Amino acid sequence: QVQLVESGGGLVQPGGSLRLSCAASGNMFSIYGMGWYRQAPGKQRELVARIGGGSKTIYADSVKGRFTISRDNAKNTVYLQMDSVKPEDTAVYYCHREYMAYDGMDYWGKGTLVTVSS
Repeated sequence: QVQLVESGGGLVQPGGSLRLSCAASGNMFSIYGMGWYRQAPGKQRELVARIGGGSKTIYADSVKGRFTISRDNAKNTVYLQMDSVKPEDTAVYYCHREYMAYDGMDYWGKGTLVTVSS
């Protein structure tokens, strides 16, 4: 069982910055593929960014150049640095551990709300 706990959400003004954190349990964090997803009201959940065990990253086109995903394997934590935020970034942000064959599972955090508004 892997637990994911997000933190760092809140209210931020357009153009501002916010950093989300996701702390994961387990002793194999360094090989986990980790992702951040978001779900805005009335919309489907979508991938924001993903980082592999080797730290290769991918981003949604809508956040490229503004958001940065990173990981600290010593702290079992993945981060999402959000810069130049826009009102359309308002959503609940979820941390995700990708499916792994060794346990046959993927895991989701409970989410943290980010609201971009003046």
